Amino acid sequence: MEANTLLNNNSQRDPAKPRYRVVQWATGTIGTRALRGVIEHPDLELVGLLAHSPDKAGRDAGELCGLPPTGVLATDDIERIIDLDADCVLYMPLIFDGDTVVRLLTAGANVVTTCGAFHHPASMDPALRHQVQHACGLGRSSVHSTGSSPGFISEAVPLVLSSIQRRLDRLAIDEYADLSQRDSAAMLFDIMGFGRPPTEFDPARAEYLAASFGPSLRLLGDALNLPVDSLTAHGEVATARETFDIAAGTIERGTVAAQRTTITGLVGGKPLLSFRATWYCGKDIDPVWDLHDTGWHISVDGDAPLEVTLHFPVPLDRMAEISPAYTANRAVNAVPAVCAAEPGIRTTLDLPHIITTLA
Repeated sequence: MEANTLLNNNSQRDPAKPRYRVVQWATGTIGTRALRGVIEHPDLELVGLLAHSPDKAGRDAGELCGLPPTGVLATDDIERIIDLDADCVLYMPLIFDGDTVVRLLTAGANVVTTCGAFHHPASMDPALRHQVQHACGLGRSSVHSTGSSPGFISEAVPLVLSSIQRRLDRLAIDEYADLSQRDSAAMLFDIMGFGRPPTEFDPARAEYLAASFGPSLRLLGDALNLPVDSLTAHGEVATARETFDIAAGTIERGTVAAQRTTITGLVGGKPLLSFRATWYCGKDIDPVWDLHDTGWHISVDGDAPLEVTLHFPVPLDRMAEISPAYTANRAVNAVPAVCAAEPGIRTTLDLPHIITTLA
């Protein structure tokens, strides 16, 4: 975006609205997209940037995200960030550090994070919850976890769809990702296990997803007055019927070509809410699964049944370029609501609808 466009965005802001002083914490894939969002947002002012890589320290924020210079230089000094007295920190590190979040909240900075620690306070680690709540009280600050998944698709959208139900029998969220054009052999073959002979699905992987999406299912249950009693998690794989090539290499016949993990929330011992993540490198698989294009599908079974598909109209070879916006934008858009919220751990149920502010 050209510099004069940025000036136009800022000049068209509503002078009656407060302008929030924001720090972007970390400049990975999601963090860099959020940084652009803050700079371009008419109601936000970038005042600081924390970068973990030493080679980024001292560089202008605009340079690091492909925009004109902003005058804000990246730092790797946490103390300098805390001394900025920012209204909000967009906290997006690779590894979550509860002690750092506690420091920020105690210092009076609200925190919006794409780390999933705060989706459902009641199911958090009690020690961390107590520390964070105490810090929010001291700093008169709030913290909120959000993103696209979990967040948008596992909380915001299902809550809207359930608003026209008077009886809910089942709500199932499916997430699909076609990885055939993802040119990362290390990720697909070494980490995720595609192209290997099928074996028993690693329970640890299923439990990892349960820890990520289970809190959202519990939050949905609470909102519907149908609290989740327990969660189950399991995974399964499908194999290639024929050998085929993908951007990252070759999937041989009989090796893993698709995998999916299902997390289910039980209410009264019966499945009510579920999230299923399906990743695949090709659709010609055994057994046959109903594979959608990259995106989401939500099935609502009740007295007002619904089938809703959200498709990403993005070419697969551009998905890595575009997809970070789905996560980063919601976090950026949440800043004003979190800054205005009462101190504490704030969930989707506590905040007004997250909307954008466009010039």
